[in-house]
Formats: sequence, structure tokens, C-alpha cells
Amino acid sequence: MSVFLGTHQNRFDAKGRVSIPAPFRNALKALHSDDGALVILRPSHLHPCIEAWPPSSFGALARPLDDIDIFSEEHDDLAASLYADAYPIDSDKEGRIILPDMLKQHAGLSDDVTFMGLGRVFQIWEPGAAIRRREEARLRTRTTLAQRSASSIKGSDA
Repeated sequence: MSVFLGTHQNRFDAKGRVSIPAPFRNALKALHSDDGALVILRPSHLHPCIEAWPPSSFGALARPLDDIDIFSEEHDDLAASLYADAYPIDSDKEGRIILPDMLKQHAGLSDDVTFMGLGRVFQIWEPGAAIRRREEARLRTRTTLAQRSASSIKGSDA
């Protein structure tokens, strides 16, 4: 199974392109079928970053739509939030992509870019925001693990 691991930095070139890190490119190619884009980019609902989805994973993200009445507002809202700002993207031979302006603005990107692997997907961040996000995630994870540990100890004392 191909996964996206690690954090990688890159810069936009003079033509506004940025290279997808080689390990991420390799994972995308391993997951890629011949009949579609290499990756689907969309703004994150939770953070000021761009989410990058292999098309097969993006399809799984949209599966809940199949269980919702197609004429309902719930379906319309979910479809709009998933598809309206999603961009299928292919890279050039060197693995460079051009990010849509709307996505660059959402993530606050200018010259430098951070790619963060999250297993099934990766995210594209402004470097300072990426550092803050990783620190925040580590702190929240430590707190959650400590709480779970404390409650499992209390549960075993009963």
C-alpha cells in the first residue's frame, strides 16, 4: 500500500509551478489509473491548507453521497463542499504542478510550500502554518493519550 509519509519543503518556480516531492509522486503514480488526473486538490474544511487526494481515495470520500436523497439539501451541501472547489491536477514530466489561485489564497501560499504526508492523503501548507499545525497536533495527541491512559487506569481499579 502506498502512503504519504514525511514533511517536505519546496518553492514555486518563476512560472508558478511547484514540484510534488518524489516520494509523494511515487505514491501517486502507484495509485494512479490511466483514466484520470494524478491528484485531486481541494481546500481543507478544517485548516488553512490544501488537501491532495489520490482519485481513488477521493472517490471513497464522496461515497456517503450515495446514501443521501439526491434532491435533499443535505446532498446538495455535501456535493458542493466536496466537488465545487475540487481540482483534478496532472503534473508535468518533472513532477511540477500549478496550484489554482483560489487554493493558493486559501492556504496563504507565496514562495515556499510545505508538503505534509498524512498516510492516505497529503496536505500543502504555508511553512510557518505547517510548523504550528504539527506542534498543535502533537500537543493534542499527547493530551488525548494521557487522558485515555488515565481513564484505562481508573477502569482497571474498579
